[in-house]
This record gives sequence, C-alpha cells and structure tokens, in this order.
Amino acid sequence: MRPGPRNLITDIAGLRVGNAEDPVVRTGSTVLVGEAPFTAAVCVMGGAPGARETDLLAPDKLVQQVDALVLSGGSSFGLDAASGVADGLRAMGRGFAVGEMRVPIVPGAILFDLLNGGDKAWAENPYKRLGRAALEAAGDVFALGSAGAGYGATTGSFKGGLGSVSAVLDNGLTVGALVAVNALGEPTIGEDGHFWAGHWELGDEFGGLGMPPRHVAGTEPAPRKRLGEATTIAIIATDADLTQAQALRMATAAHDGMARALVPSHTPFDGDLIFAAATGAKPLPDPVADPFLLGHVAASCLARAIARAVYLAEPLPGDIQPAWVSRHGRR
Repeated sequence: MRPGPRNLITDIAGLRVGNAEDPVVRTGSTVLVGEAPFTAAVCVMGGAPGARETDLLAPDKLVQQVDALVLSGGSSFGLDAASGVADGLRAMGRGFAVGEMRVPIVPGAILFDLLNGGDKAWAENPYKRLGRAALEAAGDVFALGSAGAGYGATTGSFKGGLGSVSAVLDNGLTVGALVAVNALGEPTIGEDGHFWAGHWELGDEFGGLGMPPRHVAGTEPAPRKRLGEATTIAIIATDADLTQAQALRMATAAHDGMARALVPSHTPFDGDLIFAAATGAKPLPDPVADPFLLGHVAASCLARAIARAVYLAEPLPGDIQPAWVSRHGRR
C-alpha cells in the first residue's frame, strides 16, 4: 500500500474536490463531485449528527447513486451549502431524471463552528453561496488544513482542519479519504505533539514523528470544548465497483480510523459521520477478500487524513486555539 501521486482523495479518477471559505464568518464548505453519478452510503456513529438526504443512502431506497457530497461548517445553517451545490449541478444539466426534470442528489453533513470567534451576525445565510463557490472551484488539487469545511474547525487541544490522503493497493484499487476535523476529542497525545494516528502514517505526511510515546492507560478524558460544539465528518472513496450495501460496510469500517486518531470519538456530543463513495470504475478482483481489505484501508486512510488536517492547519488572526504548527513547527 502506498500513497497515490497527489496523496489526495482525487487520486481516484473521476472525483474532484472544491473548497470555499468566508474569513469574516470564519467558516467554509467543501464539495466532492463526480464526473458521473457514483454509488454512496453513510454511517453515523456520533450522538449529535446534522445531515441532509442521508435516509436516501440506505440500500433499500430508490436512488442508488448521487451527484455530489458536501461537508460544511455552520451547524444546521450549513446544510444550505448542499442547496448551492444542487443549484450549480442543475445548471450543468446534472441530476436524477424524473420525466423531463433533472434533480441533483446532494447529501451533506455539517459540523458546529458557530462559537469560533467569527462574525455570525449575517443578514442572509451564507452557506448556499459557499456551496456554489466550492462546486465552481472543484478540481484535482485543493487546499488542506485551514480550508473549506475545516476553515473554522477546532479540536480538544489544537485547531482542526481539512485533511485528505490516498492509498493505492497491490490489487490495483485506490482508496481515498477526505475529512473535516472538529472533534470534541484530542488528535495528539500529551504535550509533545505526537499524533494518535502515528502508527498509520505513510512517509512524513504529518511530520514523520514516528510512533507516539507510551501512553499511560487509565486516565479519564474530560471535554475541553463546550458540549455540542463538535463533530468530525468525512468521505471515504474508492474506484471499486461496490453495491450500496458494500459501500455502507466500508463506511462503517472507516469509523475505526476515527477512533484511532481522535480520543475520544463518537461521543454523545459529536455528530461523527462518514460517507462512502464508489465510482465503480474497477471490478473487485476478489469479491470475497477485497471488501474486507477496503474496510481496513479505509480506516487507516481516515486516521491519516485526520492527523494531516490538524498538522496542516495554519494560525490565523483571532484564533481561539493554537495551530499544531505554532507549538511544534513543521518537521
């Protein structure tokens, strides 16, 4: 297993990502869009999720494919980012065909960043505009760290952010992760900056610090953010040809990666949610073994992407938390 050429989720052919931010509001939105509709599923394990059109992603529902997936700040206000994406896709002639009409299918999820120091006294919800702008910016290469849905994100100790990685498997399949990290939990161990996800790092994608020091077990974590102002939302993608049920299993397995990288995860106060996306470009070489392998790789990719989001976050004026780089520097 090795990173793809960009080490981004867009190493999966046919997928593009766009970001848009509002520095005054201190928030942003991110969209993953396919050149063609793709199979999607979702697994929610946090106790306080905020999402749009996720019921549609169950394997027994009519629509099996979507046009785009949206991650956004803004709590429930941020759900409107998907409306901006849907407007943009409709203008492109994209969407599920219903007679002469086209209805873009755009599930989305949000995180809470309303108390991060930005000016939230807007006269009009800004997220529809941000969603449309993110769609228009979509491309193969995109910013990480303090960008898109991760622009105003925080964690238990450091600034959060937007992270992405990829992995090319020996069987020729590719897996990628995209995540906005805004967790109640901690991405690092103690004060020396080692990431919980250190075991899964490929190369020096988040500093090359190596394995974290031995952790003293038995400590009881206490929230360092106000309860309710959290949530980590992610997308796991592959070029494999998966059914919606198989995509759901991949999203479920990917939650292991969240638990490896953020301690604690899946609390009653986080809306932790993972979408799965499968472009279907490549058949499964082994229909029995490969779904197992995809779940394992999805979990490791998500752990890597979470650490990378925090590692690449940049200090900005008015921050309420330090960026990891401000304490530890780039290695």
